[in-house]
Amino acid sequence: MPYSHIGVRSSAAQQKLAHALAALSVEFKLPGDFDEQVLAEVDAVIANHQLPAPDLTALPFITIDPPTSQDLDQAMFLEREGTGYVVHYAIADVPSFVPAGGPLDTETRRRGQTIYTPGNRIPLHPMPLSEGAASLFANDPRSAFVWEIHLDADGEQTSARVRRATVQSVAKLGYEQAQQMYDAGNAPSAFAETLALLAEIGTKRISLERTRGGASLNVPQQEVEFIDGHYVLEFRPGLPIEDWNAQISLLTGMAAAQVMIEGKVGILRTMPAPDPEAVEAYRLQTVALGKPWAPEMAYGEYLRSLDTADPKQLALMHAATTLFRGAGYTPFNGTVPAEVLQAAVAAPYAHATAPLRRLVDRFVLTICAALCSGADVPEWTVAALAELPEIMSASNQLASKVDKAAIDTVEAALLSHRVGSEFDAVVLAGPKRNGHSSKSAARSSIQIAEPAVSGYCEGDLEPGTVVRVKLIAADIDTRTVKFVPASVIEQGNVGVSG
Repeated sequence: MPYSHIGVRSSAAQQKLAHALAALSVEFKLPGDFDEQVLAEVDAVIANHQLPAPDLTALPFITIDPPTSQDLDQAMFLEREGTGYVVHYAIADVPSFVPAGGPLDTETRRRGQTIYTPGNRIPLHPMPLSEGAASLFANDPRSAFVWEIHLDADGEQTSARVRRATVQSVAKLGYEQAQQMYDAGNAPSAFAETLALLAEIGTKRISLERTRGGASLNVPQQEVEFIDGHYVLEFRPGLPIEDWNAQISLLTGMAAAQVMIEGKVGILRTMPAPDPEAVEAYRLQTVALGKPWAPEMAYGEYLRSLDTADPKQLALMHAATTLFRGAGYTPFNGTVPAEVLQAAVAAPYAHATAPLRRLVDRFVLTICAALCSGADVPEWTVAALAELPEIMSASNQLASKVDKAAIDTVEAALLSHRVGSEFDAVVLAGPKRNGHSSKSAARSSIQIAEPAVSGYCEGDLEPGTVVRVKLIAADIDTRTVKFVPASVIEQGNVGVSG
């Protein structure tokens, strides 16, 4: 996993970077500290909180997250049932800590979701809640919404329900730690079977995803982290266990959607099927880059066949983002909408597994639990359905802008002392074509392996080619990094995926 540590040469440069990152909060008008009224309500709710029945603390749940995470939304316990399986998936019981109509409820609707910046985060909930009383820490009894999802031998869901219960995780695992335990076969006996079944169920769910035409974009992600006092850029390809773990979350989101559709009330995460013209354009690109997409192959299966260590196939993976557009939230009450699919999942789907970090999940969990128990859906959840799409859309856009600005800032700092240097890069995409563009103003999207930078290079370059680029500018204040072509490398692989 390649990291690129910031190579600033002086404390003044380090301070300039820190100041620029801190300024993002002002520039994007990010929420500040929670006010005293909100904090007082949180303290009172935590002090009076009661753990619910039934008591499921005998089940050895585990959490698998990035190693530094403290806001632990999900815990799992997996077991065999005849030739099939039972997935027990515990989700943090945020609704029991947020009184409807209170100060915290109002504030979380203003925030929408947790916003992450390098070395910092602007949480959806105060930390005594999100990284304390509601987080599913190991060895602490916690209130949770526990999904019980039964699967057949092929991994297909046969039934699902959710209820509030008390759980207790037995281990907090990081992704790499869990992967190493699985690979070595040395996981503690308390959860060895859960790790083994995670691989088994995850693999079968991936196969089912291919069969139904679902798709996953496994593009190496460019991320900024703060590690050992340094800002770090990395291209981070996912581990197999992250893919398996994601399949459990997808399974739960699909189960939640099914419960709400059958109950005729709720809010779905929807996305239209790719535009036929975009599909045809992408097919032509796959031919041009030497990896044709066969007509009989579902696009999800095709994307999983791509090897991102190959520059041309990496370019195709990035180009596939044109097929994943138009995602939104669709609320309903009484009449199920005609369009309920999330095209990338290739099934109805809902956000239901991250209530500590995403507002809409709190409402989905409450609705599903009521429907599964036969109780009336609380009026406060129904009343919020109409406003949730706008809240979530605005917060998603803000989170995306902040993330891009943070990466651009760190990239500029990382490269600020290397102006004039040359680097190997893969061309991910040529310039966008429109009636107002010209070759002289063209910019092509590129990806550099070391340092871990994605950016733009002047010129109309061929996607999938390996090029030598020269850095001509890197400015922290304007978040500007500029490259120009130095040469094209006809053969070679710069190993951009790590």
